[in-house]
Amino acid sequence: MVSALLLHRVAVIGASGYGGLQTVRLLQSHPRLQVTFLGGHGSVGRHWRELAPFLDPGPDLRVAQPDPDAIAAAADLVVLSLPNGRASTLAPALLERGLRVVDLSADYRFPRLEDWRQVYGGAERADARFCGEAVYGLPEFNRQAIATARLVACPGCFPTTSLLALLPLLQAGLILPEGIIIDAKTGTSGGGREARQHLLLAEAGEAVAPYGVEGHRHTREMEIQAATLGRTRPLRLQFTPHLLPMVRGLLATVYGQLAPPGCSAAQITSHFLDTYRHQPCVEVLPVGVYPSTKWARQTNRALLSVATNPHTGQVIVMAALDNLLKGQAGQAVQCLNIMLELPESTGLPLTPFYP
Repeated sequence: MVSALLLHRVAVIGASGYGGLQTVRLLQSHPRLQVTFLGGHGSVGRHWRELAPFLDPGPDLRVAQPDPDAIAAAADLVVLSLPNGRASTLAPALLERGLRVVDLSADYRFPRLEDWRQVYGGAERADARFCGEAVYGLPEFNRQAIATARLVACPGCFPTTSLLALLPLLQAGLILPEGIIIDAKTGTSGGGREARQHLLLAEAGEAVAPYGVEGHRHTREMEIQAATLGRTRPLRLQFTPHLLPMVRGLLATVYGQLAPPGCSAAQITSHFLDTYRHQPCVEVLPVGVYPSTKWARQTNRALLSVATNPHTGQVIVMAALDNLLKGQAGQAVQCLNIMLELPESTGLPLTPFYP
């Protein structure tokens, strides 16, 4: 048993949403992290076991107002699982009190505040310096910066899946930056826990529906990070998400023109294997084996597969993951592990529950 002196104290703010629930679930079985503060808004005053009786035993805490002083007294690290625009009202005060913060919203995913405003709009913000300081929390491509960061902005499920598939191609010059298409499908939990008409069973069941076709808000984030982490010139992506009648899971397929032409799927797969050889949360599948969301369900693992089409000269990369784990809460814990110099898969499930 690990001594309590070795445990790192973690506050989870926005604890009753899907991201918060999943974060608490992972932390309560983590050998080195302990939930010591739960913050929220609509659920303030309610006992955790009332909110999540299915997470037994769970932390013996009540949800409290996210007061920065109270959080600083109870925790050393904070995971913010709040709606877009709300994390930025709390993170600066937490950082000023010496806490290290991992944010699951989009508030700090853009190095320039102006880019965030153009995509998300909302209230005026005065925390531009923190946007410039925040580290993009994609561990497979930003581990060194995450390790020393005090503010980590975790990418969402769509950018995580898409960038894991796209970045190895861009870094090696295996795909032309023009004309890249990302076609993605996700389960309904990606829309959060708040009641919304299009997520009702009667609306989403027995249907597949595209949305955000002309400029989904994740598109600009992916363009910026693909150019930055992919070490390429600015690019424009066509990103089209689709809602599927399942609870969790995400599959993204990236299409683009091969550069140079004639490169085989086996050659590109070899490059992907080299890229992810030491990445415990990414698995590259053999040529001809295509990922299923069910294979990644309830894990913090992303599954990738490469194909080429000689007829069109295209490369096709497919990526599947669990949108609530590797696409959200699991990635936050992975970043916490790196920040604390722990093995990054500590406390994270990597084996699926199948079927």
